[in-house]
Amino acid sequence: MTDRHHHHDHVHAGDPHAPISDHGREPSFDYLVLERAVRELLIGKGVFTADEWRRQIELMDSRNPAVGARLVARAWVDPAFKQRLLADPKGAAAELGIDTTNTPEVAVVENTPDRHHLITCTLCSCYPKAILGIPPAWYKSDTYRARAVKDPRGVLREFGTELAPDVEIRVMDSTADLRYLVLPMRPPGTESLSEAELARLVTRDSMIGVAVARAPEPVR
Repeated sequence: MTDRHHHHDHVHAGDPHAPISDHGREPSFDYLVLERAVRELLIGKGVFTADEWRRQIELMDSRNPAVGARLVARAWVDPAFKQRLLADPKGAAAELGIDTTNTPEVAVVENTPDRHHLITCTLCSCYPKAILGIPPAWYKSDTYRARAVKDPRGVLREFGTELAPDVEIRVMDSTADLRYLVLPMRPPGTESLSEAELARLVTRDSMIGVAVARAPEPVR
């Protein structure tokens, strides 16, 4: 599987200097009307039933970043599982009962002390929904998609993530056929934590690459 990652001299649409906001625009009324009309048309033509639509919505709602956090935490405590996750993400997910059968391919990229990965989708908003749930509004914005490629360090800084100058940043560009998941570094001082406790340190943003995993709470 070949990684698609960008050098930082590409030109993309969007204001490269605009701040990234987590407050995305709500869908317009016209968009909601169109979505309902298309859905009812497809149901009427027998492409799928209303019950099948409802079950798909329920399935999507059940998927959230906690699913990905389980994969990361297991990889942190089980080196053999980590290697399987990097080599065959869907197979490793299936070991934990995570169904990715009907989803595009997923590649897991590992952060190291020398390399940090940042995920975007310059064409639209492709995202590993089966593992992370619905993408945040800022991930889908033109601003993030443009700036992630042109100014990744600036984007990371805006999210409060400061990396040493000698750390290489690789921007991974998702596609309709291939999505990416970041395997963040395990925070120091977590040797005594259980797998479940480690999973609580793994955030959505750390699996996109705009942040690192949380540090453990200090012992009082």
